[in-house]
Amino acid sequence: MATDPSAEPLFEVEESDPPEPMRPAAGAARTFRHYDQHQSFLLPPSLDDWLPEDHVARFISDVVDDMLDLSVIYASYATADGAPPYDPKMMLKLVLYAYSTGVTSSREMERRCQVDVAFRWLSANAAPDYRSISRFRRRHLLALDDLFIQVLALCAEAGLVSLGRVALDGTKLRASASRHKAMSHERMGPRIEDLKAQVAAILAEAEAIDLAEDEEFGEDKRGDELPEELRTREGRLAKLRAAKEAIEAEAREKAAAKATAKASAEAKDPAAIEQAAEVAAATATPRPSAQRSFTDPDSRMMKTTDGFHYAYNAQAVVDEASQVVLAAEVVQAAGDIDQLFDMIEVTEANLADAGVDDNPGVILADAGYCSEGNLTTAADADIDVLIATGRINTTSACPTSREDVFRRTPALANAWPVDCGPRPDEPTTPDARPSSNRPSVR
Repeated sequence: MATDPSAEPLFEVEESDPPEPMRPAAGAARTFRHYDQHQSFLLPPSLDDWLPEDHVARFISDVVDDMLDLSVIYASYATADGAPPYDPKMMLKLVLYAYSTGVTSSREMERRCQVDVAFRWLSANAAPDYRSISRFRRRHLLALDDLFIQVLALCAEAGLVSLGRVALDGTKLRASASRHKAMSHERMGPRIEDLKAQVAAILAEAEAIDLAEDEEFGEDKRGDELPEELRTREGRLAKLRAAKEAIEAEAREKAAAKATAKASAEAKDPAAIEQAAEVAAATATPRPSAQRSFTDPDSRMMKTTDGFHYAYNAQAVVDEASQVVLAAEVVQAAGDIDQLFDMIEVTEANLADAGVDDNPGVILADAGYCSEGNLTTAADADIDVLIATGRINTTSACPTSREDVFRRTPALANAWPVDCGPRPDEPTTPDARPSSNRPSVR
């Protein structure tokens, strides 16, 4: 019988053991809850069912709807043109909730409106783009200040503002500016001259090219545009001039303020004080190392936790009992010393605007606000101001005499850190202690 050639194997295959049967995964036989990402809803879904009843987004929504006066914001749309804008209530809810949860980027807010249930609930699935959010915030900056006073009044009515003791502190907010994109006043002068020469050379080159192309192509032909580089260099030149003028103006202001203070201390008449300020401003020259950022001219070089950067100094006064912010300001000064009594005045003004008759009983401030001038003023203030004179940690030994700690601050000659117990020369009985109007120190 003939062998069928098609039945013969084409290749030699080594014999191997048959594969073992697949074992089911442990627990695969159990019954699980139904899971289907493509499951359709039998009824239209409601975002209101997805947000917990006690969620903070609901509280913010109720406050904006029922408690805040938004007439100033709505009045600004009386003459609005173009497509209908987003409802200001919705935009305000988004901004307040985002800031309360640490989201300050407009682009991140837009993204959250697509993926975050609370943001989608507040925006009613409208999902405004980041440009609309940013424009809303910029357009209503002054109105947001008024809302701060309204919220403060609501907190006072709810009993959240005790005013027994409030704390003041400052923090550095990094500016959107690189310290490598700044230039000192000393370098600005030569740099301006270099750019002037480059602009003049480009203009001369452009004129020569125009004449050559007019002769070659005719006066009605293309070829008469200035080089693209000219616009960039002219822009840089304008920025340099503006920065140089700003530095010089700042130097004049500082010189005038210093001369005014000196003349006032010498008890001169107002005309002499004004003349001294004018002379100082006219003769003032900036320090060669004075810098100005081109990216964010309003920011100033400040020392932060990770070195020196362009930044702003944010000040805040907070009620001790409920952590309600009573006042907040952003300043250009790097130090906190000059902000102490300014922030006290802002706090009292905010409380008055909110209809609160009382003022804080005690102001707490850290060592950044400690100076001889502040301590002297605090001694005559209507409220108690407790200013730290330094940091005493667990590894630091307490002083043995007043001069040991306060030798650099004459105004603290009669003060003593409370953490170190009674000072050596202080009577131990309360009746024997002499009364003093000196500032308290903690």
